[in-house]
Amino acid sequence: MNERLLIVEDEETLCESLKRVLSREGYIVDISYSAESALDLFEQRFYDLIITDIILPGNTGIELLKSVKEKVPEQIVIITTAYASLETAVEALRAGAYDYVVKPVMHEEIKQIVKNALTQAALQEENLRLRRHIERHYDLSMIIGESAVMRTVIGEVRNISGSGKNVLLNGEIGTGRELIARAIHLNSGRDGKPFIPVNLFTIPEELLEARLFGYVKGAFKDALTSRKGLFEEADGGTLYLRDIGFLSGSLQAKLFRALEDHETVPVGGKQGIKVDMRIVSATSHDIASAVAKEEFRKDLYGLLNGISLRLPPLRERKEDIEPLARHFIRKYSQDLCKPVKELEGEALDLFLRYDWPGNVRELQNIIERAVLISDTDIIRVNHLPQFFPPA
Repeated sequence: MNERLLIVEDEETLCESLKRVLSREGYIVDISYSAESALDLFEQRFYDLIITDIILPGNTGIELLKSVKEKVPEQIVIITTAYASLETAVEALRAGAYDYVVKPVMHEEIKQIVKNALTQAALQEENLRLRRHIERHYDLSMIIGESAVMRTVIGEVRNISGSGKNVLLNGEIGTGRELIARAIHLNSGRDGKPFIPVNLFTIPEELLEARLFGYVKGAFKDALTSRKGLFEEADGGTLYLRDIGFLSGSLQAKLFRALEDHETVPVGGKQGIKVDMRIVSATSHDIASAVAKEEFRKDLYGLLNGISLRLPPLRERKEDIEPLARHFIRKYSQDLCKPVKELEGEALDLFLRYDWPGNVRELQNIIERAVLISDTDIIRVNHLPQFFPPA
């Protein structure tokens, strides 16, 4: 048994007592006396289970519970408190607590609760692995396309997924680049490992290096603890780098070195960390032209472009508009509990005449809006935005 637990309790005697009891059961146990320090520990390493008191100095145990659940929704958290009430119990369980234990904490009780929680988590993980195994064979059905060009794309995805080579996706925003990247991951043999998407355009450059490669304690002013980078978190899996064309020259150099050496060096660190991952990157820019103009490193382009795949814009695959629209109608009629079932013929004609600058994502957003405002079981022209060409 090597499960790691975190106990968060400001009563030092109780904290040490629980640590001794659970350590004798074979668990690795860390302790913290506040929610803030517990969150720092949580961001540094994985915990199979967290036990936290509600009343803590600073943030409460409920606030800690909500914070860790936002970061890792499947995290198991057990709440303890000396001030039992129905209201606090309901609040803890609604926030995602596995169980609610009233102090004084009985050793046999907490041992059994921990054992039960970890057993349940193991079963859920096994179910997840089985589901991923099924998805590995059927996930390509998520890609909707009846046009010849999309049938070609689906065939290429099926052929390249198991190759292990890095993939560069060329396509406009909204063409389903992340969906294709996930399909490649799920069919790659790495599907039991992380798929981590990163939007390079939305992360400020001064933070991007630390986010990608991690940092050591003291590397910069606010580096109060060491932190893993996304490269290390994606070890064994797939790192999806969106908008690779926006990467600065200095980060291009460091990315090339990491891919070339299969090793990442944290900001402020000297020791490299070996990593094994597949890179799927995406761009809406002409990277080949940027290479010719020496605006993008030729050697990095060569590593990223192991296999190149072009995703066509929706205006080049208009045969797919109707099946995509029907798919989104089914999805949002269920999500929004609306009785919408179909698209009026006149509205479909407008869809077919429109150029869809936002591609599939724009179609999805328009269908969602139309389903939301529709007062019938049919999406009509008056449910569409006014910028569509007149009938």
